[in-house]
Amino acid sequence: MVGARVGEITGLREELILRSCKLAIKAHDKYPGKPYIYDKNRGSTDAVFAFPGSWLVDHWYNRKPFGETKVDLSKFPSLISLGNDEIALVNEAFSTRFEQLLSKSSLATEVEKAVSDRKQVVFTGYSSGGPVAILAAIWFLEKYVRLNASQIPPYCVTFGSPLVGNQIFSHALRRENWTRYFVNFVTRHDIVPRIMLAPVSSTEQGLKLMHELTTTKSQYFQHAFIPKIDSASAFFLSVMRNASSVASHAACNLMGCTNLLLETVSSFIELSPYRPFGTYIFCSGNGKLVVLDNPNAILQLLFYCLQLSPGEENSEFLCGIFKEHLIYESELQESLNMQNVIYVENLVDVPLSSDAAGTNDAAALVNSALNDLGLSMRARLCMRAAGELEMQKLENQRKVDSNRDTIRDGLRRIQEYQTNCEIRKIGYYDAFRNQRDTNDFNTNVKRLELAGIWDEIKEMIKRCELPDGFEGRKEWIELGTMYRRLVEPLDIANYYRHLKNEDTGPYMIKARPKRYRVTQRWREHAERMSVGSSSESTFWAEVEELRTKPYLEVQDKVSRLEGLAYAWIRDEILGKDILLDESTFTKWWRALPVQHKSGSCIASYLGI
Repeated sequence: MVGARVGEITGLREELILRSCKLAIKAHDKYPGKPYIYDKNRGSTDAVFAFPGSWLVDHWYNRKPFGETKVDLSKFPSLISLGNDEIALVNEAFSTRFEQLLSKSSLATEVEKAVSDRKQVVFTGYSSGGPVAILAAIWFLEKYVRLNASQIPPYCVTFGSPLVGNQIFSHALRRENWTRYFVNFVTRHDIVPRIMLAPVSSTEQGLKLMHELTTTKSQYFQHAFIPKIDSASAFFLSVMRNASSVASHAACNLMGCTNLLLETVSSFIELSPYRPFGTYIFCSGNGKLVVLDNPNAILQLLFYCLQLSPGEENSEFLCGIFKEHLIYESELQESLNMQNVIYVENLVDVPLSSDAAGTNDAAALVNSALNDLGLSMRARLCMRAAGELEMQKLENQRKVDSNRDTIRDGLRRIQEYQTNCEIRKIGYYDAFRNQRDTNDFNTNVKRLELAGIWDEIKEMIKRCELPDGFEGRKEWIELGTMYRRLVEPLDIANYYRHLKNEDTGPYMIKARPKRYRVTQRWREHAERMSVGSSSESTFWAEVEELRTKPYLEVQDKVSRLEGLAYAWIRDEILGKDILLDESTFTKWWRALPVQHKSGSCIASYLGI
């Protein structure tokens, strides 16, 4: 997209972007005074919270080599991979700063007031204040937006921010459709947004250097820089070497490289886990703004935009690189005045040659903007690969979607089997467990066909071959829930019919297929349920294990299962066929001690 304004792309008024930048830098300059600045102009519809950065090493890294830790799911329950059951990683030092701010300041109270006043909340941060703003925005999304769709979502605008989370962090935000609320401005040569691609051992001295340089007044910057040229050069080269390793490894994966050397190298070279997300706006330095929202392409640009040609490797140019972290306000003012904005949406058509003649004016403008960012042919190839990977994921999703009718037809047939069994006064679980009829055999064939389809989907999710938003799609969550409730009892029946529990152990511990675990997590996450609470499809596995044990040994578990069964039957999640006289459940329950049965919550269901 060429010619669109920044406000149209981001959804933020340009005046508000500039105001956020001024406040973010002001908050940074006042550190370690106020923990944040809250700008609440009377009569304004906006509430801007600006967070300061810090150059203290322990405010960047709490541990070696990269300072990452698992996110706190009590505050950020969405930051997980549902399909792979992995918790996102976040920079521990940044996370600790945010949590201390939340618990020891009036931030939560003032945000609550802004929400009640129906303000547009904006979180902003400059330098290492950016990660705090990012975490504050995610906290807001979790606390207010995820629980209330009518709530005005926040925006987060950062300027020269380092990276804060790993690929799962990015994936989860894309699944929730939240990345559109994050806008990150990066000048072409600013080293700070790349720092987290290097370990603390390579950056500790550099952070101290950045502190010394960024506290120098602009007119004296070069004078202060020259004595530190050697340290600055070593810091720059260290960050870029590590960024090169990360970008190259990611590019090989983008291009489907199967070379075993790739895995061998990554097994003994520690690579940074951090990855970008959201909308990135690269300031080219001549008033042009290049906008991308593909995280794989953004990662490549973070590396390739900072490549130096041999003629540029001198003290003056290196000084300019470090000074670029100080010019966001003036750079942004100039760029927003010019409104020369290039939104690179169609990555697969990125021109490979810097002097390629565009087929139209728009293509020529895109090529010119990429030239201004100094992108080589290899960089452009990586951008194309990122676009092609996203297109392949969309194509995979179309193929998966084409199976929906097949799945629905299979479930309809199993529902018919369930109904026919009820007519014969036998539950479909017990009928399938006994396998005495042709219909039982045909249903088993259908069960296996459906398992094949769902296992393929599960494997595609595991290999990250579907779009990040796939697991958040309502239609698939509902279809997965229907499949799990209707078909998993048949898997359980098959397992205990063949006495596999005697060799392998309980179904729930040793044998439950991942296709059911995944679809259960989908529902629990979508409906904000506690982990494991949507266990209705494993009812029969609980029954099978409990009925083989002495009552006194499992009486608490029996009572718990009865409570769950009562609610599931009441809500028509479980069919009443489990209460038929010849049901395995009914026979077992009626053999329980009289005292227990008389006080049971399901006694009325069974005529007692």
